[in-house]
Amino acid sequence: MTQDEIIEMVVQIGGCDRPEYDSPALKIFEEFAKLVAAKERESCAKMVIPLDESLADEIRARGQT
Repeated sequence: MTQDEIIEMVVQIGGCDRPEYDSPALKIFEEFAKLVAAKERESCAKMVIPLDESLADEIRARGQT
């Protein structure tokens, strides 16, 4: 997820009109977005483990790039 995508989501939820790229609030939103994405990846990985363990590993690895 890019910073611009995170900013767009912040604007959509009414978090602020247009956060500055270096604002403390945006940093918090970015960290929150990373945590949410990691949880979602792990949930998806757990779902595919019975089908394909290597696919689960690939899903988990997406968060490491």
